Amino acid sequence: MTNSIHDMGGMHGFGPVEPEADEPVFHAPWERRVLAMQRATGFAGLWTIDGVRASIENLPPLTYLAASYYEKWFLGLERRVVAHGLVGEDEIAARRTLRPGIRLNRKMTAEDAKAARSGTFERPAPGPARFTAGERVRTANIHPTTHTRLPRYARGKTGTVEAVRGCHVFPDSAAIGAGDNPQWLYTVVCSARELWGDEADPAVSVSIEAFEPYLVAA
Repeated sequence: MTNSIHDMGGMHGFGPVEPEADEPVFHAPWERRVLAMQRATGFAGLWTIDGVRASIENLPPLTYLAASYYEKWFLGLERRVVAHGLVGEDEIAARRTLRPGIRLNRKMTAEDAKAARSGTFERPAPGPARFTAGERVRTANIHPTTHTRLPRYARGKTGTVEAVRGCHVFPDSAAIGAGDNPQWLYTVVCSARELWGDEADPAVSVSIEAFEPYLVAA
């Protein structure tokens, strides 16, 4: 989450969340195609899942707010194929190919598509975890221009480490192609009043998944 419209947690003025009863997986046939393109292009390994998220987060605010879920996926995909030289902006504007395509190192087959997706983001730890369950910590008050998993509403807040979740790929690094940079991950619990002030419900608490670089001892 960069400091963009994507980071909407705790913001006012957007109304209640209204789940759609018996919502289908797809609302239109083109959404299936977007999901297929997302999987097929991702199979080439040119970007990480965090790079996918970053390409969507940085959409212009009005575009982001007006787009449906799969429209955001499609617009992010457009950005990535252009950034990685697979397609030119002129080709997107023309809606057709204008030059020979680039041969990729791998492509998804029908059997690959049928196979269950699996994977892990856990990595060997570069050192011992800095914090343990029960410790009080404060989150960093950061304002990155690139991807981060620390939402704005939880920055500069004090909470308690509930659990140590192992060492994992650091999204902030992976999103910009800077490698796995493994970091310890913690569940940190903050009271609603710590996050949103004295008018918040005192009985409510919020759990966030926070990587070690986001935290200091309180």
